[in-house]
Amino acid sequence: MKKILYLSLVALNTLILLQCKTEKKENSVKEQEKSYATRIFEEGEIEAYGESLWSIIPEASVVEVLAEGHDWTEGPLWLPEQEMLLYTDIPRNSIYSWKEGEKAKLYLKPSGFMGEEFGGSEPGANGLLLNSEGEMVLCQHGERQIALMQSSVSEPTANYKTLTSAYKGKRFNSPNDAAYRSNGDLYFTDPPYGLPQRMDDPGKELNYQGVYRLSKEGELTLLTTEFTRPNGIAFSPDEKKLYVANSDPELAIWKVFDVLKDGSISNAKLFFNATELVGKEKGLPDGLKVDNEGNLFATGPGGVFIFSPEGKVLGKIKTGQATSNCAFNTDKSALYITADSYVLRVKL
Repeated sequence: MKKILYLSLVALNTLILLQCKTEKKENSVKEQEKSYATRIFEEGEIEAYGESLWSIIPEASVVEVLAEGHDWTEGPLWLPEQEMLLYTDIPRNSIYSWKEGEKAKLYLKPSGFMGEEFGGSEPGANGLLLNSEGEMVLCQHGERQIALMQSSVSEPTANYKTLTSAYKGKRFNSPNDAAYRSNGDLYFTDPPYGLPQRMDDPGKELNYQGVYRLSKEGELTLLTTEFTRPNGIAFSPDEKKLYVANSDPELAIWKVFDVLKDGSISNAKLFFNATELVGKEKGLPDGLKVDNEGNLFATGPGGVFIFSPEGKVLGKIKTGQATSNCAFNTDKSALYITADSYVLRVKL
C-alpha cells in the first residue's frame, strides 16, 4: 500500500511539475507576443536640432520595432475602426497587418501584380490609402495602375478595380504614392521603380515621370513633369500646399506647390535639398505625412526628417536604414515607419 501511495504521489508531483512547466512556457510565449511590439530598436535615435522638436515628439520617446524580417516595407496605412496597421512588402507582392500585442501577419496577396512571373524586383503594391467610403486604394507597381480593392478592409480579397492606368493611351510607369484631397480628388506620383528595368525598361511608354490628379469624377490631369523621380506626396492641413519628394540621388529634394481652386498646382519652390547627404546616410526622399500643425514627417537620408511648415529641420528620427514611408494613427499619437526590412513606431 505504501509503495502504491508513494508511486501515486510521484506521479502526481510529476503531473504538477509538467503542468507548471507548460503554464510557464505558455505564459512565456504570451509575454513574448505581448512585448514584441515594444522592443526598442537599438539603431534608432531621435535627434533634436532645437528645443522645439520636443513639443512635437516627447523627449522620452524611443524608436520601437513592430515587425522585421521583410524584404522591403512600404505603404503604411492605419485602419481606424480595426485599430490596425497595414503595410506592404513590395518584393513579396504582399500586404501585412499588425495590431498591438500581436505579431505581424499576412493580410493580402497578391497586392500589386496578378500575373505568374514579373521579371523584376518590385511587383507589389506601394502606397495604400483609404477613400471617403473607407475602401482601400492601392498604387500597384506590377499592374502599373491605381486600383480599388473590391471588398471591405475587414475581409480583404485580391479583387481589384482599375481606377486609372494610362495617360492619353500610354500606360503609367508604376504609380508609387498618393494623397486624397478632401473633395475626393486623388493626387499621385509615377516614377519607374516598379518597371523591371526601371528607366531602361523596354515596356516604358511615357518619356517622363509625372505627378497626376484623378478627379472624383474620373478625369485624369497631368500636373507636372518636372521631377526625375517623383515619390512621396502630401497636402498641408488647409490643402493650399502640395509637397512632393524627388528620390533621385543626384537631386534629392522636396518641392512645395500652391494648390489652385481648380485643383491644378503652380509656383513650385524648393522646400529642402538633401542631395549632399546622399551616400553619407542610407535612403532618399520618399514617403511623407503632415501633422495637424503643418509639420512634415518626411523620410529621407538617415531616417525621418521633421520639418516646420517653413522648411526648417527641427530634428530627425534616425533609423540607420533606408527609410521608405511613414503614417500616423487616428489621433496622431504615434508615427509608424517603414524602413527597409523593419516596421517601426515612435509615440508622439
